[in-house]
Amino acid sequence: MQDQLYSLLQGFDLIPHFLALMTAYILALPVGWDREKSERSAGLRTFPLVAMAACGFVQAAETVIGGNAEATARVVEGLITGMGFVGGGAILVVKNSVRGTATAASLWATGAVGTAVGLGAYDIALVLSAATFLTLRIMTSLKSSDRPEDTIDKD
Repeated sequence: MQDQLYSLLQGFDLIPHFLALMTAYILALPVGWDREKSERSAGLRTFPLVAMAACGFVQAAETVIGGNAEATARVVEGLITGMGFVGGGAILVVKNSVRGTATAASLWATGAVGTAVGLGAYDIALVLSAATFLTLRIMTSLKSSDRPEDTIDKD
């Protein structure tokens, strides 16, 4: 029994995967904090989970794809499509108003952060995370408010 357990545990490489998943989680926290602070539909819980899940899909697929670039591209394509679907659910059309576009784009970008971490592109993940957060923080104050109230993107 001990030999079987030891044999099973030899295939586990928890530390690198745990560190990558936590990196994706941490890089998504500022974006989630911004959305939470702005009282948006997705917030502090959603964004880190999205980044960590995207990272997890890439890492879990590693054992199956074995470094095959075409297979990796298929996994990434699936993540891009899935994130688009998740983001699409955050967009609401009410009368002449569209809400949730910034949240949807932020979810998509956060999925890209997790994917980049999963692929080992930590530099890209860091830049994506910072750019997303800064865009949400800085550009909000620069948004035009001279549009009629019924056509403003409330997000």
